[in-house]
Amino acid sequence: MIRKLKYHEIDFSKYTSCLESSEQTNWYARKEVLDELCEQWEVLIYGDYKAVMPIPLKKKLGFKFAVMPLFCQQLGIFSQKENKESNDLFLEYFQKKYTIFQYSFNYHNQFSDGLDTKRNYIIPVSNYDLLRKTYFKGRKSTVKSAQHLSYKEITFDQCIVAFIELNSKGLSKSKDLLKFKKYIEALDQMSVLKLCGAFLEDQLISLAVLICDNKELSLLALVNDENFKNENGASYLIDKILKEYIHEFSFNFMGSNIRNIEVFFKSFGGQLREFASLENRNIIKFRKLIKT
Repeated sequence: MIRKLKYHEIDFSKYTSCLESSEQTNWYARKEVLDELCEQWEVLIYGDYKAVMPIPLKKKLGFKFAVMPLFCQQLGIFSQKENKESNDLFLEYFQKKYTIFQYSFNYHNQFSDGLDTKRNYIIPVSNYDLLRKTYFKGRKSTVKSAQHLSYKEITFDQCIVAFIELNSKGLSKSKDLLKFKKYIEALDQMSVLKLCGAFLEDQLISLAVLICDNKELSLLALVNDENFKNENGASYLIDKILKEYIHEFSFNFMGSNIRNIEVFFKSFGGQLREFASLENRNIIKFRKLIKT
């Protein structure tokens, strides 16, 4: 039987235990991450936490919606063994009990009825020399042309904050940038933040913001100084990170459905991992309102 639990009703010890033993476990569903990113959240559970489904919520103009928060890519259903029939029950209950704006399941989750999908790219743990051979020809060329740059791993400080503030082109609203900085600070406090930089002489020109957790590196952001775009710092940086870590850590590109970004990820040998997504097209015109 599936039940809905409000935040104050959740047994977080059982919730965490279910996540950690699940086949689908991922970073986004952790309590501390959802607490940081969500305005509100609650959970659907099956039985005595045999399966859980976290639901992020946002309230606007007196209405409460299920909506994925910024910087959270995949949630969905977590259980010891993936089960399509159980997933169907969760989906039916979710659609019946909530007003859904947008919700993304994890890539493991399968359903009897086909849902719309979004795309993500990952690189499993592998041999760098073999992986390098799978790069697109053009990516090999741009990486080779950028060998005059230098690679450094750096600590989070005000200089990094200033670089992000100056060069974060994908965050159009000041409040989104503020939330991004706050999230990075939280990741640093959780000891899961990794910052890798490409430098031209002593000047930082590209910055990779990574989450390092459970033998996986996830690319939260790739921030570039557009004044040095011809230096190919982003290509150089991703290649250096893969060379340093791919023998031990998988690499999660965390998106995207934007064509140019998707091709960039694929060009490093990224493997497609589609995940199911629900989006209410009847209220899509209110997207900007919900995000304000």
